[in-house]
Amino acid sequence: MSIFVISGLALLAFLALFVLAGVRYIPNHSVGVMEKRWSWKGSLQAGFIAQNGEAGYQPEVLRGGLHFLMPLQYRVHRVPLVTIPQGKIGYVFARDGRPLLPGQALAENHAAHDFQDVRAFLRSGGQKGPQRELLREGTYAINLAQFVVLTWDKLYYLKLNRDDDDVFKRMADTLISRDGFRPVVLQGADDSIGIVTVHDGPALEQGEIIAPTVGSEPSEANYHNNFQDPDAFLRAGGFRGRQLQVLVDGTYYINRLFASVELVRKTVVEVGNVGVVVSYTGALGTDVSGVDYKHGELVHQGERGVWDSPLLPGKYAFNTYAGRVVMVPTTNFILKWSRAEVGAHGFDENLAEVSLITKDAFEPKLPLSVVVHIDYRKAPLVVQRFGDVKRLVEQTLDPMVAAYFKNVAQTRTLIQLLQDRSSIQQQSGQEMREKFAHYNLELEEVLIGTPTSQGSDKHIEQILTQLRSRQIAEEQVETYARQERAALKERELREAEARANQQRTITESELSISVQENQGKAEYQRAVQQAAQIRALSQAEADKLRIMGEAEAEKVARVGIAQAMATEEQVRAYGGPKLQVTQAVLSRFSEAIERAGVDVVPRVVVGTSAGSEKGNGGVLETLLSVLLSEKLGESSLLADDERPRSPEAEALRARLSERVQSRSNGQEAAR
Repeated sequence: MSIFVISGLALLAFLALFVLAGVRYIPNHSVGVMEKRWSWKGSLQAGFIAQNGEAGYQPEVLRGGLHFLMPLQYRVHRVPLVTIPQGKIGYVFARDGRPLLPGQALAENHAAHDFQDVRAFLRSGGQKGPQRELLREGTYAINLAQFVVLTWDKLYYLKLNRDDDDVFKRMADTLISRDGFRPVVLQGADDSIGIVTVHDGPALEQGEIIAPTVGSEPSEANYHNNFQDPDAFLRAGGFRGRQLQVLVDGTYYINRLFASVELVRKTVVEVGNVGVVVSYTGALGTDVSGVDYKHGELVHQGERGVWDSPLLPGKYAFNTYAGRVVMVPTTNFILKWSRAEVGAHGFDENLAEVSLITKDAFEPKLPLSVVVHIDYRKAPLVVQRFGDVKRLVEQTLDPMVAAYFKNVAQTRTLIQLLQDRSSIQQQSGQEMREKFAHYNLELEEVLIGTPTSQGSDKHIEQILTQLRSRQIAEEQVETYARQERAALKERELREAEARANQQRTITESELSISVQENQGKAEYQRAVQQAAQIRALSQAEADKLRIMGEAEAEKVARVGIAQAMATEEQVRAYGGPKLQVTQAVLSRFSEAIERAGVDVVPRVVVGTSAGSEKGNGGVLETLLSVLLSEKLGESSLLADDERPRSPEAEALRARLSERVQSRSNGQEAAR
């Protein structure tokens, strides 16, 4: 093989190696930062990035793939893509660009804000140093020779010298201490607000401690969007320092190198209170307290001083560095002059019992309680005059109340002080009400406790023991009297219980009496009715009997008259009354013998010789002899018409005729 062939092959091999030396492969998860080792245009005269082809770090980066570069002229540094996780933010530090102005802490990014185009960044006037613009979630192909990116878990940069690690590590630590890699999140449940302190921009004017709110309206041209756009905030006229504007509920992506955020609790004005605002910032306002008020000035809301309108109950995003909110209770609160007790608000924690000297030289301690109310409209006057309620109590009310009751005690003995407690309490309330009103307070009630001894003095206890013994004796007398009344009441109760126990029997007996009474009345009415009925029946029966009697009498009379007339006719027929009588007797006698069955002629005749001639007829003969022994008159043998009637017969005949006629007249009248 000739030397030419060998030389050609060697040349080809050299050319091949030369070409291969210029090929660069960049993975897709990385970028290549080109460093130009030499250039016909020479080296950089100023700056860090070669924008015009000079030797040095080039502004462009190589993305993933194969690239051919002039061999031996370029050095390619592989660096990873910058990734910002979800919910995190990244910070950018520029190594080249215009220098920061005096007083400027961060590089502005109003025009130069594209960190993936170094050439455009520098031509737009980008500044070196920490940038105001943040990197949000995503992946970026950034030239890490020009920019250093700080994230919560990694630092992205191309190490140029040994001190880079320390420098950027300190910057990352600062951000970590400010929790700068996470957005500011304010949740409603936390009841927090964010107090912002800006670290860049012009300083505040002399005498100002809080930067005023600027560009807070979205309609403004330089609306700064709650410190999330530092350039807009500064263009709107914002100042460095603690800001008056606060952050409320929401999520804010704030550059912590530009502004730090301090979380504080919201100002809560509870029900029963108002908040009097003492503002440390704002324009100097005009006093609105009036010409008669000589204790300070009140200003309108938003001005510097004590606001004339208090904050009503609610939650407020109040910047506690820009002012102070003094809570003033609007409900009744109690001030207790007692070391052992403290009111709910704590205004009386330094109050003690009032030391008194009575008229009779006793030295008791008097505990007091005073009920006070503050009109919410007068709360700013109280704060303007005294600073706060506790200072009012300790510096004004305590000496005033103590002096009043010392004066009262000097006019009364200890016993009078004890016994006149009610009247003293009422009088003190009336007299002190005007004094409290002078301090814009409303006195509701004064309550006086029991005086106690000081130290080892036991005289007051002795007086109280005697009073208690006296009262016990009086109470015992009253107790005995009430026990006596109770005994009487108990006896009445027992009687009432006994009556109640017997009430059933009493009720039954009363009901029985009522029943019997009703029955008696019923029986009486029945008896009355029966008597009336009987009387009516008796009268009817009597009338019947009378009529029947009269009829019977008339019958008998007529029968009698008829019989009399018949008898008279019979007498005439028989020849006279005696003969008639004799006939009648004989007739009756014959009937009697017939009914009795007596023998007329004796079956055995007993006689004597001596009297055989005179007494042979027996009893019948004797009777007939008697009846016929009388001598009959001659007139009896005469006819009846011819026989003269006796006056008695005529009178009898006339009476019978009269009665018969009267009976007939009575029956006729009845009919």
